[in-house]
Amino acid sequence: MRVLALHSNFIEYEPVEKEIDAAEDAEKGRKVRLDDILVAFIAVEKGDDESIAEKVSNEIRAWLKRIGCDRVLLYPYAHLSSDLARAGDALAMLRKVEAMLNTDGVSVYKAPFGWTKAFTISIKGHPLAEHSISLAKIVQEPSKGSVGVKASREATLSQALQREERLTSRWYILEPDGSKIPLEHYDLSRTPRLKMLAEYEVKKRREVDEEPPHVRLMKRLAIADHEPASDAGNLRFYPKGRLIKSLIEQYVTRKVIEYGAVEVETPIMYDVEHPSLASYFNRFPARQYMIESEGKEFFLRFAACFGQFLMAKDFTISYKHLPLKIYELTRYSFRREKSGELVGLRRLRAFTMPDCHALCRDVEQAKQEMLKRLELSKQVIEGLGLSLMDDVEVAIRVTSDFYNENREFIAELVRRIGKPVLLEEWSERFFYFVLKWEFNFVDNLAKASALSTDQIDVENGARYGIYFVDEDGSRKNPIILHNSPSGAVERVMYALLEKAYRMQKEGKTPMLPLWLSPTQVRLIPVSTRGAGKGKDDDSGEGGRNGESMGVGVSSNNSNNASSITYMDYCNSIMHRLERSSIRVDIDDRDESVGKRIREAEMEWIPYIVVVGEKEIASDRLSVRDRASGKVREMSVEELEYEIASAVKDKPYIPLNMPRYLSMRPQIMV
Repeated sequence: MRVLALHSNFIEYEPVEKEIDAAEDAEKGRKVRLDDILVAFIAVEKGDDESIAEKVSNEIRAWLKRIGCDRVLLYPYAHLSSDLARAGDALAMLRKVEAMLNTDGVSVYKAPFGWTKAFTISIKGHPLAEHSISLAKIVQEPSKGSVGVKASREATLSQALQREERLTSRWYILEPDGSKIPLEHYDLSRTPRLKMLAEYEVKKRREVDEEPPHVRLMKRLAIADHEPASDAGNLRFYPKGRLIKSLIEQYVTRKVIEYGAVEVETPIMYDVEHPSLASYFNRFPARQYMIESEGKEFFLRFAACFGQFLMAKDFTISYKHLPLKIYELTRYSFRREKSGELVGLRRLRAFTMPDCHALCRDVEQAKQEMLKRLELSKQVIEGLGLSLMDDVEVAIRVTSDFYNENREFIAELVRRIGKPVLLEEWSERFFYFVLKWEFNFVDNLAKASALSTDQIDVENGARYGIYFVDEDGSRKNPIILHNSPSGAVERVMYALLEKAYRMQKEGKTPMLPLWLSPTQVRLIPVSTRGAGKGKDDDSGEGGRNGESMGVGVSSNNSNNASSITYMDYCNSIMHRLERSSIRVDIDDRDESVGKRIREAEMEWIPYIVVVGEKEIASDRLSVRDRASGKVREMSVEELEYEIASAVKDKPYIPLNMPRYLSMRPQIMV
């Protein structure tokens, strides 16, 4: 059954002609208007039964509650599917949905079935106004012994996801001193962000009711935007966004390689009937993209687990190799999140995930390795520009059995985190892991998003047939750790933009970390007239021309300042800074100096240098430092040293745009 639910100001419809003999009774030409209503366009498909009708009615009822509406119109709409049920079956299912919804104060209306209808609709403009539902019965294929999923390009729910939505949990706060305090008895007023995380997790309401600040920032800064020609949750990244993304990818990958992981690459799609994958598919809480190829059905990966585990199965592994750390930067992973949960860079359907697994000899080795990976993740998060103390709240999820058997280990995790954490305790294990910790960023709308995470997996060694030879010659399955030291790269960008907005609200200057700023230095000549860049200048000719004229940035040019144009001098500085791995550009547009400075500040350029006669004559630069908010006088050498000291060991990528602003196309956002 497929449903397109639209929260509408009004809908007006009119039965025009009967399409089938079994059409319901209706008055031809009689217009019906309904105001402030959820319109549910519904197509009933082959195989739909009462269980599907019940699930659809529950989804519709839940959506009505979320949008604060108590009226729904069921509108038969065959165009949503090409696999329609027979007319009689479809009408029976629609009536079941109607009957199931006719409770709890919901007013239910139904447009006549079997008619061609004309309609006019006005849809509300809030983020939850449009919602789609696709549910199909999961069937067993005894001949193959695996779960076959109804062919669909819509979301497919794993058993784990369905179970996760019904799980009941006990909630606590763990203190660094080892105290375990029931959440309802803990004074969260001392830790406002932890309070927001706790409320978000307990309520489990993932949808957003308004646009978060980072969405406006990612557009205004020309970092990323929605791609209207793609599926929702698939973004386009402009040059600045691609550069930031690449720098984060390189940094995280380098830190994981330094930690000792081996880097691999695996496919993005897998056969749902593969015996190892079918069972894991239903143990992982995620919605899937499904595709067909040559009569087989595949799902797009939502993590690197599948490929890495199938690869590890073919390794010959000794206990001496353990812990064996395997890493992949997945560009992309796919999860078909609910449309109401998709928002900017925070939650996507296609995302880049650094994914590092460790095969461990036993639980004790896994616990010691998890402590190392906690330290790795702390280093990565801090290196990315987020503070563990100020920007991140931590949650630990664990089964009661594992907690009771490993209290001291979990207490050590909290001691190393250094502040109170939220504990979710499950009475039973349904997922493949017994313990999971995660760093969460809480944004300006009090929504939490997981960044770094690690899990202790006690199932998949056996499920995938991964073995190592132990010291006594026996073959054993490893315990597997699942770690992303940063979380999704796009989500890191979201957190940095939300943090910048928070800084602005606090009266501070919003900015990105210097090493992630696409342009680190902007040069603004007071005039672009006279000598300047030549037609080949963007490949370096302009800099060489300037240097051949005697523009020596580190020498006294007072005697020949009048013969050197501002553009010549800017070109010389630009090439000097580029040789020091600093991204620099020149605003050579025919605009006032004031306007160019304002626009550079709107782009969050860390260092803005205006070049005029005084700078050429003195060989000293007037530098607008965004971090301090001051204009400082510096030599080129001092500017180079300051930037080099600030970026330290972070990766460098050259500017991926024309260095002259007059050569850049404008991005309409």
